[in-house]
Amino acid sequence: MTASQPHLASSAILIRGDRYLLVRRSKPPSAAMYAFPGGRAEPGETPADTALREFQEETGILARNARLFATYDLPPLSADGPGMRHFFLSVFLVEAEDDAQAIAGDDAESLGWFTAREIDDLPAPDSVRDCIARLEAARA
Repeated sequence: MTASQPHLASSAILIRGDRYLLVRRSKPPSAAMYAFPGGRAEPGETPADTALREFQEETGILARNARLFATYDLPPLSADGPGMRHFFLSVFLVEAEDDAQAIAGDDAESLGWFTAREIDDLPAPDSVRDCIARLEAARA
């Protein structure tokens, strides 16, 4: 992959009532920030497949019905240290069983269900804040 081509990544948004499932990332990019479960694509994966796989790896929940919600061109962040990478992020809305229990795994240090107001006070990437604002505006 050349420097001009971004790495592909996907994340997934699961909503229960007025709460969003977020993981606290343990590794760059966005280490120690709260984000939607997600990560880098594997060779041959579609963006939707990446979102569903990463969601399960980070939360233990088998999600389904991935619907593209937003895309972001994310340039490297200096806070992520040397070897920073450029990502193209596809964000999907997903569904899961109402009683599925989330358990932090893979790159997730921890996780939780947060309201939009609670997310305002958490360290979170701009892409997460943008998605939450758009979803909350649609609910109003």
